Amino acid sequence: MNTIMLANNPILVVAGIFLGFILLEIACACFRQPKGQRRDTLIEVIGSSLLLGVTFPLVMFLSNLLLGGLAPQLKNSLANIHWVAGLGLFLVFDDLTQYWWHRLTHRLPFLYALHRAHHSAPYMSIRIVYRNNSFYYLLMPGIWLSGALIYLGLAPVYYGYLIVKMTVIFAAHSSVAWDEKLYRIPALRPLMWVLERTISTPATHAAHHGLNANDGVTHYKGNFGNLLFFWDVLFGTAKITRRRPSTYGIEDLHPVTWQQELFWPLVRSPKRVQQGDIKQEKKAHSISSGS
Repeated sequence: MNTIMLANNPILVVAGIFLGFILLEIACACFRQPKGQRRDTLIEVIGSSLLLGVTFPLVMFLSNLLLGGLAPQLKNSLANIHWVAGLGLFLVFDDLTQYWWHRLTHRLPFLYALHRAHHSAPYMSIRIVYRNNSFYYLLMPGIWLSGALIYLGLAPVYYGYLIVKMTVIFAAHSSVAWDEKLYRIPALRPLMWVLERTISTPATHAAHHGLNANDGVTHYKGNFGNLLFFWDVLFGTAKITRRRPSTYGIEDLHPVTWQQELFWPLVRSPKRVQQGDIKQEKKAHSISSGS
């Protein structure tokens, strides 16, 4: 019962892992940003607090409430399946759906407005992991589907899955380039070849955040995977690189206020700026039937 309660509200565990990566960046003198960027601090602190303190608990509560009303007979119906099968369900219904959600946000201007805060930071760091519009996670299918799987009895599996997933995601966003050091060890080359095609790493995910598409490294039209980079390999959106972009951000987009980045569409720029943003988004991200 205690494990199920923790899995339904794993905020403390996730926050502990998050804090660990902050301390790692501080220890390596990597936890920094350009001076004078107060807006970035506001976006990151408020965005992270809203997700961990409001959105995630709310979605878990609502999924349990809705399914309890609509399908009470399904409560804990999957509790006795093997944990490997449970893990497979989370990989498909959480991680795979998050890949497609992430990919879709880079194709549709309306959804990109909910995600642009994550890319507007001119740096890579653990601090940008939860840097998204307040509605981005509320609408993310994977969180709702995870809540449904927990209702079906897979809370203990989710607890372990979440620890692994968030560790990989934090590590992929971190400004500490741990993969770069491992690439230099000859004995680890076969392992790293497999690893960078399986999970997100600082090199492959940094390419997704690069500013200039012509720098030979940046690939913001791909590398969408969160836990598994394998989805990018499978669906043809992968660019595997062992280099990092020299600059980060959103190419050719007009800057907006921190209030709009966090609370759009409740907070909007003047109409002429919105129209300019849509045109620039289409140019920068090549929104079409392709990726």
